[in-house]
Amino acid sequence: MTLSLSFTKLLPILALILGIGSLIAPRFLNIFVAIFLIVYALVGFGLLR
Repeated sequence: MTLSLSFTKLLPILALILGIGSLIAPRFLNIFVAIFLIVYALVGFGLLR
C-alpha cells in the first residue's frame, strides 16, 4: 500500500486549515480565500496534480 497525496486529496485538508485560520485571524480571511481559490482553480485546470 503506497501513500500518494495529490492536490485533490489535499484540498479538503487545506480548506479545513484555512477555515480554522480564518476563525483565529479573521482579518486574513480574504488572503486565505484567495489562496484557496487560486490553488483550487489550478488543480481544476490540471496545472497542478
